[in-house]
Amino acid sequence: MTKQADVVVIGGGITGTAILHELAKYNLRAILVEREPELAAGTTKANSAILHAGFDAPEGSMKARMNVEGNKMYHDLKDELNLEIRWSGSLVAAVDDEQMAVLKDLLKRGKDNDVPGLEIWDGNTVRESEPNVSKDVKGALWAPTAGICWPFGLALAFAENAVINGAEILRECTVTGITVKNHSVTAVETNQGTIETKYVINAAGIHADEISRLAGDDSFYIHPRKGEYILFDKTAQKDLVYCPVFPTPTKMGKGILVCATTHGNVFVGPNAQDMSDDEKENTAVTIPGMDETLEKARRLVPNIPVGATITEFAGVRAVSSTGDFVLGPSAITRGLIQAAGIQSPGLTSAPAIAKYLVDGIASEMSAARKADYKKGRPAQPCFRMLTNADQKALIARDARYGRVICRCETITEGEILDAIHRPVGARTVDGVKRRTRAGMGRCQGGFCGPRVTQILARELNIPITEVRKEMSKSYMFYDKETQSGGKA
Repeated sequence: MTKQADVVVIGGGITGTAILHELAKYNLRAILVEREPELAAGTTKANSAILHAGFDAPEGSMKARMNVEGNKMYHDLKDELNLEIRWSGSLVAAVDDEQMAVLKDLLKRGKDNDVPGLEIWDGNTVRESEPNVSKDVKGALWAPTAGICWPFGLALAFAENAVINGAEILRECTVTGITVKNHSVTAVETNQGTIETKYVINAAGIHADEISRLAGDDSFYIHPRKGEYILFDKTAQKDLVYCPVFPTPTKMGKGILVCATTHGNVFVGPNAQDMSDDEKENTAVTIPGMDETLEKARRLVPNIPVGATITEFAGVRAVSSTGDFVLGPSAITRGLIQAAGIQSPGLTSAPAIAKYLVDGIASEMSAARKADYKKGRPAQPCFRMLTNADQKALIARDARYGRVICRCETITEGEILDAIHRPVGARTVDGVKRRTRAGMGRCQGGFCGPRVTQILARELNIPITEVRKEMSKSYMFYDKETQSGGKA
């Protein structure tokens, strides 16, 4: 296979999909390549899901600029793309005079970064807003423009809109090389063939330094930093918080917080563990990590309902050697555009990063905006949120919406079929889970998992032994004869 493109985006996380969404607004041939069967399978699926206000990053940094701009952009994108966002505000809590001084520094930095509405509250005001916060909290920085979101849903929305507008996504497409001639990018080599191109945008997350080196640029490196989380059942929210509650930050990050989700769950985390360079894929949770996460979360909210725990998970952050986002054209290889080192506040910054980079490419190529650009994406049915009358009407149109597959979350077969057959459809069990919540309830897929597996095999027309949990080799079944997953 040989394909032609004006721009190839490497990486299907929140940054890569936001860039593809922005590229699709122009008369450009854009292709995104992702090595896994699902988009957002890396850091995007395992982070704190917070749209930060923008007071933390140093003034003048790319992090500060992109954070504040991205936050503003999401207010418009929420309705345009039907994004799961709740503008909850956030609190940074202080427990002593030294930390109260840090809050004043954050307030000044936020004002320097043009973050609106920041206030320092006293402890009583904090507890009026969040009654379960520790009595030791002396005060907090209130940021009303912060919010919580569903990161996978954001990435999927960007990708679906891009595909509707003519962009192409190649999944299970691993980059094996980048061809450079006369110091300029000419092609991307993959396991699915060659893509001839003028520009490559490197949004490869924790592997961005490796992709950069393939194009001859070793000007930065990515250091992996793991963070572990504990997720609680929806019943725990009454004992915890409504908005994100942070500790005062340290050089390792924003710290272990207590936070609600858009779906009604609550979590605590992440801790911060610097990993070796060969542990970029290490997302294992550990007993010491869980102990540390609980201990520090209890400093903010003492009565953590551990019995309501339903799962633990971890993500790996892409910490850049530069200390900031690495954005813009490579100084070494023409046509290589970096979107690297995208750790927090990368989720918030994604649409601003996309606009910043794509504006530059469009200007260089004199690319015109599409006259027929289509906003939005197909509506995604959510059976449990409908009125009884609307549920009955939906079932009358398609009886499969009356067949509940996931009892914990009341997810129907109709919703699962929609998830599989959308413009960027589910290809794995976790792909269905993240699009519909089937398997995200108290039993964590114990009841619905086998049925989802059967539906995937039927709809994708593959043997049930080829159905995967999430990653390319994560087969749900093991064949004793071949001692492997997948085909016998």
